[in-house]
Amino acid sequence: MKRRDFLNLGVIATVGGTIASTTVVGCAPGSKTKSHGKTKNIIFMVSDGMSIGTLNMADLLLQRKTGKGSNWIGLYRDNRAKRALMDTASADSLVTDSAAGSSSWGSGYRVNNGALNVGPDGTAYKPILQKFKEAGKAVGCVTTVPITHATPAGFCINAKNRGSQADIAEMYLPLHFDVMMGGGTEYFSKEKRQDGKDLFAEFTAQGYLVAQTKDEMINAGNDKPLLGVFHEDGLPYTIDQKADAELLARIPTLAEMTRKAIDHMSQNPNGFVLQVEGGKVDWGSHANDIAASLYDQIAFDEAIAVAIAFAEKRDDTLVIVTTDHGNSNPGLIKSKNVDAKFDLIQNFKQTNEWILNGLKKTDTPAQVIERINYAQGYTITTDEAKQILSHCADLDNEGIYNAYKLPFRQLAQIQQNYTSVGWSGMDHSADFVELAMFGQGSELLKQFVKNTDLHYLMLEATGVEVPAAQTV
Repeated sequence: MKRRDFLNLGVIATVGGTIASTTVVGCAPGSKTKSHGKTKNIIFMVSDGMSIGTLNMADLLLQRKTGKGSNWIGLYRDNRAKRALMDTASADSLVTDSAAGSSSWGSGYRVNNGALNVGPDGTAYKPILQKFKEAGKAVGCVTTVPITHATPAGFCINAKNRGSQADIAEMYLPLHFDVMMGGGTEYFSKEKRQDGKDLFAEFTAQGYLVAQTKDEMINAGNDKPLLGVFHEDGLPYTIDQKADAELLARIPTLAEMTRKAIDHMSQNPNGFVLQVEGGKVDWGSHANDIAASLYDQIAFDEAIAVAIAFAEKRDDTLVIVTTDHGNSNPGLIKSKNVDAKFDLIQNFKQTNEWILNGLKKTDTPAQVIERINYAQGYTITTDEAKQILSHCADLDNEGIYNAYKLPFRQLAQIQQNYTSVGWSGMDHSADFVELAMFGQGSELLKQFVKNTDLHYLMLEATGVEVPAAQTV
């Protein structure tokens, strides 16, 4: 699904990190972090838009397919992690978006939906990766969506609005962060940017190694900062990528990017802070696309394994695993032969997105039936195929999450007859969400927290203190 830039960005940070007529606030007014200070490294992992049902079904799918559950739930089963619930609200809504969600961690304040570390009164709060960079740590983000997207940006920059990702790409340049990897070629390439700027060349001129393929990422040295941009828009869904040899060879997985980032950043003697985002779990949930969401959740879970493997060999690393909000609340719903229906997902080859993007207005019901059977292994009825085709008569290229207005909801409703997976809607929810911590500093976690609490927990764990207010 092609995401269009749909909001106008109010740029707060400018070249050199200066803020025009704006106070940038460090910690909450009057607050001071305690010098806990034993945590050297933090790996902050976000499965964007993960409802509890997504986590639950990914674990069930792995249990039934491989005989072993997920790494995340395994931390609970083996009593190896601290666990909490987190309230995810934004400043202006019980239901947050990803910009406000990430900004709560990035700034320690709740901001309005759509904003990046800018409060309702216009105050710009210094993002946490800038704080850690100033403290001498290596910092960076890896994601499966554009590296300019809301969740990584919420750890990095200030903007009144999340929408203009081309501007956010430019805002990253003077920060000199150590690792930034994900999708979003159109925001860096002179052939794709509307202003014709070659940001790849500008990053190279600033001393970055630029990788646009998996091999280039793997072969990049650790002596220079690394920018990796591997695909236009978000990276392919995991299950679609595995079905395409060219995509599999060219584009790294989230686990591979995580491993490279850790290898690169752990060279810093002062430690590092890394954000890791499984961003397309959210996109799959917006589309009610169960194969997209579950297999990207599993790909995120494989990145968890990389982080835990690093942390468990040391006594100085904190791994935080959570989500910014729920999305669409999928669940396995009781029906006749529910176990066998759910097991069909084990053998899916492609996402619903792949199915629908390949349909044409001239297709027959038989062709729709054949395409779905090939991609997912079940045979819908002729009436169901006609229902799908009836929604393909007026395809266009407007919209945000569903640019061509493809019938994702209708296909998911039909699909429930064959998988027993149902959805509550197609957007974010106000659920309290899962939060797990492993390693040094996890003892600071309380059983119920607000999203903003994690900002101060990270500062306390590392012993990084900042003044109550500072202007840059």
